[in-house]
Amino acid sequence: MTEAPQLAIGIDIGGTGMKAGIVDLATGTMKSDRVRIPTPTGATPPDVLATARELTTMLGDEAAGLPIGVCFPAIVKNGVTLSAANVSEEWVGLEADKMFSDTLGREIHFVNDADAAGLAELKFGVAKGQPGLSIMTTLGTGIGSAFLFDGKLVPNSELGHLIWKGKSIELYASASARERADISWAKWTKRLQKFYSHVEMLFSPDLFIVGGGVSKNPEKFLPGIKTNAPIVVAEHQNNAGIIGAASLVLGS
Repeated sequence: MTEAPQLAIGIDIGGTGMKAGIVDLATGTMKSDRVRIPTPTGATPPDVLATARELTTMLGDEAAGLPIGVCFPAIVKNGVTLSAANVSEEWVGLEADKMFSDTLGREIHFVNDADAAGLAELKFGVAKGQPGLSIMTTLGTGIGSAFLFDGKLVPNSELGHLIWKGKSIELYASASARERADISWAKWTKRLQKFYSHVEMLFSPDLFIVGGGVSKNPEKFLPGIKTNAPIVVAEHQNNAGIIGAASLVLGS
């Protein structure tokens, strides 16, 4: 029987930044400092792949030979990217897992970015042992989501693309939408309320989990959101993608 790895690299690819770190798989904690490079303009496959390779180099000698999990802002089925959210449309239909494996020189595990964040909370955070349906939401460049039902991930939920006023609701209620509109936290919270109320009406979850970049400032918006289900901050905040991606090497 093969011994389970103790350490792994997680790479989190977002529309604004690409981040990586070494994760202790026994505890679900960061073993290294997080390294970050802005996502290349246009986020084309060659540029993103080159940046991923650069991130692993930045992690130093300790990262040599470690297994790698990669999370990506797209619908992912059998290692193929079927959509492209905040990255180049060139990614649609590519065997992305093979491309990353070839670029990084080792086998990789590949998943949607919000699903990775959900896995981090499922295995090591606030969703661990939680019965029923937990919905993880990541508020950043867009809105990602992960459905966690009775300890299992239901992948590729894509709640950020629910239609609101004729467009994806993430264009109205994501963290980057707040910055683009240059509105106050209070006004943005009202937009978020519409999102969470709509999701709750559709799915009646038992728990909402809020992650993404804004999860480090929950006091600015979370008290203003009213839901029937409890709504809490992700334990791993904006490192959840890295930790969840790395945890893929452990299997389901």
